[in-house]
Amino acid sequence: MYALIPAAGRGTRLGERTETQPKGLVEIAGQPLLTHVFETAIDAGVEKLVVVIGYEGAQIVDHFGDAFAGVPITYVHQRERLGLGHAVLQAAPHIDGSFLLLNGDNVFAGSVAPAVSAASEEGVDGVLAVEEVSTAEASTTGVLELDGDRVTGLVEKPDDPPSTLVTTGCYVLPRDVFHACALVQPSAEDEYQLSEAVGLLVQAGYNIETVRLGKCVNVNTPADVEQAARLVE
Repeated sequence: MYALIPAAGRGTRLGERTETQPKGLVEIAGQPLLTHVFETAIDAGVEKLVVVIGYEGAQIVDHFGDAFAGVPITYVHQRERLGLGHAVLQAAPHIDGSFLLLNGDNVFAGSVAPAVSAASEEGVDGVLAVEEVSTAEASTTGVLELDGDRVTGLVEKPDDPPSTLVTTGCYVLPRDVFHACALVQPSAEDEYQLSEAVGLLVQAGYNIETVRLGKCVNVNTPADVEQAARLVE
């Protein structure tokens, strides 16, 4: 299985930490953020890493080279940062079959292997790792509509969230998501949302299931850096 890791962003809210280096090289407990992401992917059984780079991306290439822990790395340059759906679409020529997607700024306390295992079950086309949040937080991100564990819809940044269940930075997706990403229209912020592409798959009859994993920290601020460090120490 491939792992697709979007890591093109600068991370402006991290201040001086990203003035001269990409977000993926910010240290978490003495190791670059991407080191933790790569280790999580490899622990789940992936055999190839596809990393989407952008801001100061050459530094990531210089640091990790063409392999990590013996697993080959392919780098894809995202020249314009136009959302997660756009980042995913850039990797389409380099991925064959279903794949694990791990956001390059998310640190997980435990393994994401349960998501990979769930995706291998008969009749399951994809898996989203999810968590419960407050209603206020749900209104700022992609919210899921469910029938049991099956996803029936996704709503991006709703004023009145239909649930408080949201996606984390872990997905197992079929290759057809690339076709869906190509159909997505830009948002008011001129971004292409991955959640809308997954929603198109759901509308087309794909069985997308959910799993709950251990704690995850999305590293956006200096406080998140400290929280993530405590998670992995």
